[in-house]
Amino acid sequence: MRIRPYQSADEATVISLWDRCGLLRPWNDPRKDIQRKLAVRPDQFLVGEIDGVIVATAMIGYDGHRGWIYYLAVSPDIQRQGLGRAIVEEAERLLREAGCPKINLQVRSTNHDVIGFYRSIGFVEDPVLSMGKRLVHDDHSTS
Repeated sequence: MRIRPYQSADEATVISLWDRCGLLRPWNDPRKDIQRKLAVRPDQFLVGEIDGVIVATAMIGYDGHRGWIYYLAVSPDIQRQGLGRAIVEEAERLLREAGCPKINLQVRSTNHDVIGFYRSIGFVEDPVLSMGKRLVHDDHSTS
């Protein structure tokens, strides 16, 4: 798999991949999420491709204190082949290069397969409660 930065022509394919991976939610417009990421460190929005077809994604960020991974996705038909591990390793490399001391991520507590994946590559559950407050309300369409 070749890992490269996201390009604007990737949008429809990336959103389709996220949909197939169950990552889309009505309160997050994926197009707006992509535009927001492109406004801040677009080089930290990664796609993985095989034979020119996008099969994986990872958005990463670093605020000077902690790094984050978002929208990690691997095409469901080729999961469990090391592609998720590969794109996370690239994310870790980029974050380490930026001076990041720790990565955080959020996983829905019901997503046992993904929790197992993250544990298998060295992530552990932190004894914290994740809280959020929406500042911008996206519309509920994904069109």
